[in-house]
Amino acid sequence: MKYKNYPMVSRIIFGRGSFNQLSDIISPKRLNVKAPFIFLVDDVFKGNSWMTSRIPLSYADQLIYVSANEEPKTSQVDELVEQIIVSHKDRPSGIIGIGGGTILDLAKAVSIMITNKGEAKDYQGWDLVKNPAIFHVGVPTISGTGAEVSRTTVLTGPDKKLGINSDYTPFDQVILDPELTKDVPKDQWFYTGMDCYIHCIESLNGTYLNAFSKSYGEKAYELCTEIFVNGNLSDQDSQDKLMMASWHGGMSIAYSQVGVAHAMSYGLSYLLGTKHGIGNCIVFDHLEEFYPEGVKLFKQMKANHQISLPQGICADLDDSQFDIMIDVALGLEPLWENAIGKKWKQVITRDKLKALYQKM
Repeated sequence: MKYKNYPMVSRIIFGRGSFNQLSDIISPKRLNVKAPFIFLVDDVFKGNSWMTSRIPLSYADQLIYVSANEEPKTSQVDELVEQIIVSHKDRPSGIIGIGGGTILDLAKAVSIMITNKGEAKDYQGWDLVKNPAIFHVGVPTISGTGAEVSRTTVLTGPDKKLGINSDYTPFDQVILDPELTKDVPKDQWFYTGMDCYIHCIESLNGTYLNAFSKSYGEKAYELCTEIFVNGNLSDQDSQDKLMMASWHGGMSIAYSQVGVAHAMSYGLSYLLGTKHGIGNCIVFDHLEEFYPEGVKLFKQMKANHQISLPQGICADLDDSQFDIMIDVALGLEPLWENAIGKKWKQVITRDKLKALYQKM
């Protein structure tokens, strides 16, 4: 058996207030005064001087505010790359993503596409990237997605939702500053935290499970249950723990995979534009058949924090729309094999997926 030799984030700094060290961290990576750092920043921080005044802009550096209202798209990556290339004669010194999973995924994708020809959609899949990305830094401002540590950047393309999974995707540097998560709205805190929790459930119950994945997954699961059973959003200890749960959750799937909830939520996202965190929650709420204990605890945590999920989002869909979602979900074969096993196609039929979607 040949084992995959995965890359990891090579440098990481953790601590409340560590964002203030961003300038010291990136300055040695500046190629020259004409080679800018490009800061992709969640536009929720526009006008937030507490955050923006600490972004170390100098020389020809560029700050681009990006909306995270929709899932990241391949076309959006292409537009950002073109904007950067047109605005600067020299290749950037690096890309710094500051925000949640959407912004972090865009930062990873842009850093890849600066050095690789064609369009982002050409690289949706596994190990299609030929050239190393430029230096890129991730600064998460919400915890749970694991985008800060993963080797994928999840993008919705013209005909599929699929990540750029490559050895060149992971960040070169990550800054984990839990203080940056203090103003996250409660619903978003829950949905994104549950993305991490669901990572753990799917990894720990999957056929790909191994000691590497299990050690990270169990720690992330333990942290998630501490936070969402007993903790709260404003608790600094919970903020610190959730940031580390996100990291461990992302690491747990590096050497395994996610499962049913993620595969089906990709379908919701592709057709309806449902955001990843809430999409996972909507799907997972109906997956007792696959993850009985995990779903039971999820419902308890949902009640603890008085979270009401949207109902009936698939109620008015026609057969062709269900087919689109089912096609997207079934296209994620490694997720199904991890969840069910090599004979998953005998279990996961189109009718079964349609019946599940109809409950949502």
